[in-house]
Amino acid sequence: MLYTASTWVIPALLAITLHEAAHGYAAMYFGDPTAKEQGRVSLNPFRHVDLVGTFILPAVLIFSRAPFVFGWAKPVPVDFGRLRNPKRDMVWVAAAGPAVNLFLALLSARLIYVVPALSGDTAEWAFATLRNSLFLNVILFVFNLIPLPPLDGGRIAVGLLPMAAARRLARLEKYGMVLIIGILIGLPWLGSLIDIPIRPFAWVILPVVDAVITAIAYLAGLI
Repeated sequence: MLYTASTWVIPALLAITLHEAAHGYAAMYFGDPTAKEQGRVSLNPFRHVDLVGTFILPAVLIFSRAPFVFGWAKPVPVDFGRLRNPKRDMVWVAAAGPAVNLFLALLSARLIYVVPALSGDTAEWAFATLRNSLFLNVILFVFNLIPLPPLDGGRIAVGLLPMAAARRLARLEKYGMVLIIGILIGLPWLGSLIDIPIRPFAWVILPVVDAVITAIAYLAGLI
């Protein structure tokens, strides 16, 4: 159990930590030191984990044998008003997290070439960890680009849309996470009550994840 858990926990902590740290570094670069002031520009994973989103909810989904595992980290604080050009710079700050996950996915794919140089259980563990890292980082990349605040894709959309449309979309931020949980968890649960399969994660997100993984595998020379 510990062996299997380590192949998931290590890449998950790296993916979450570097994703959130990237937001903090990008915000600082574009003029907002809020994350630094609150100690969140850090590679320490315990500064970014959220008790409910990182531990409790994923554990409940795993032990209840849910068709997918869903969670989140503690968002890095960004005061968009302190950015030098708030509307433009918001796009770069929001995109930094998914960009790091895409980079980690590509790196994981490339490092699979190193596995044959290892031996025995070490090679098996390294392959499983890199495979899981590839999958987890692509999941984070795709999921966070959903164009609904407070996800990164929503903030990117707010930064790119004309001002009137951006304001309307930004108003959804306080309800965004409730909507996402309702769609991904509530709808399948309601479907199970009336014996109708409703799987938005499997129908919408996983096909995109599979396409991105295939593209990365091609670029890395694995296929």
